[in-house]
Amino acid sequence: MRSPHLYDTLRGFCLGAFAAFHRDLDSGADLPFAFEEHGSYGRPTLYEYRPLVRGFVEARVDRLYARDDVRSAVDDLQREPAARIFARAHEGVTPDEARALYRSVLVPLLVRTAEGCGGFDWDDQAFDRAYAELEESLFGDGHAYGAVAPLVGVSCGTGIDLGGGIRVRAAAAGELAAMWPEATGLLPRDFGREPDRLCVLELERPLDRGTDEVPDAPGELADAVTALRLSTAAPVAAGPVLFERLDWRPYGIRPVLPIAATAPPGEPTRLDPFRASVAVQLRPKLALADEDTGLGDALDRWELALFQDDPFRAEQLRQALASALGDGDGTWAAGMRAAALLGETPQERTDLVERFRDPTLDLVRRMLVAVLLHGNRAKLLRELDDTLLGVRSKAAGVAELRAS
Repeated sequence: MRSPHLYDTLRGFCLGAFAAFHRDLDSGADLPFAFEEHGSYGRPTLYEYRPLVRGFVEARVDRLYARDDVRSAVDDLQREPAARIFARAHEGVTPDEARALYRSVLVPLLVRTAEGCGGFDWDDQAFDRAYAELEESLFGDGHAYGAVAPLVGVSCGTGIDLGGGIRVRAAAAGELAAMWPEATGLLPRDFGREPDRLCVLELERPLDRGTDEVPDAPGELADAVTALRLSTAAPVAAGPVLFERLDWRPYGIRPVLPIAATAPPGEPTRLDPFRASVAVQLRPKLALADEDTGLGDALDRWELALFQDDPFRAEQLRQALASALGDGDGTWAAGMRAAALLGETPQERTDLVERFRDPTLDLVRRMLVAVLLHGNRAKLLRELDDTLLGVRSKAAGVAELRAS
């Protein structure tokens, strides 16, 4: 035991909560049970009544928060440096470290103890096991952070790794509601029932011991959504909220960035290995936009155009083209460079110059993918100009661009 004083305080909190639950049951409250059948071939069938304590506890956590033993437990946790990361849990709009500690540490401890007791008849061993798990989480070598958001607009058969600890995978039935009971009312419409609404976007990352900040999950998942939109041209969206966990305990619920949480119009598609591989390459390249204002503006305008109608969409796309490849020379020069970038033959380049006079969403998307995959926009502009001026052959220029 690393902290005997904390053990005593948290044990008192759980005992007090159990006493309050007993009073509720004596007053007529119902503790629901699940009736489970366990059978195997050649053996008698066994039946189990399992109390559903999690829902019972969650329905009473707001009332319990006003108790003095809760305040004592929270005060002790706030004095413990190892609990600082849990105090950063996202509880509501306004930061409240005391309530964050209550929801991310005390409530899961209470639920785990009650599940170990099979109800609210106290068992010291059940509490000791739950407390040992908590101490391992607080004082262990590090933390396991995770964030998961519903994903719509694409389907996938097997899990697809997008790199950086981010992946797309099929959602397990009831996985969100099991850890976050309020999740049912926060999911996209028809999630879990339509073919393009069966996946989640997940971020998993180990955190070093002593870390008191968690990853910027809304920003990282928004970049993953942008990469998927660019690689698939599908109406991809995540959210509207993401669910965070720390050491497999509920940590918080945060909104997904609005542009990533809103589904653009379009037809859903399947995330096949080829397009997934493009998304894998694009996702880290999006960080280039943090330093390159022209690239950042082009990406923002293209993504905003997904949700607009003409004439606003057409103007956004022209400005996206100019920001990406105009280099101060306007949309005509940008169109010439884009044609040199995407065209394989003289005829293709001629056709593309005409099409870039009034670019479409898909045309600008293809241009942005090529710019991002090159990785150095300033160098790319020089190479395209050299190609247009005949300083280098088109074949050599294309070979270099595709190898970059």
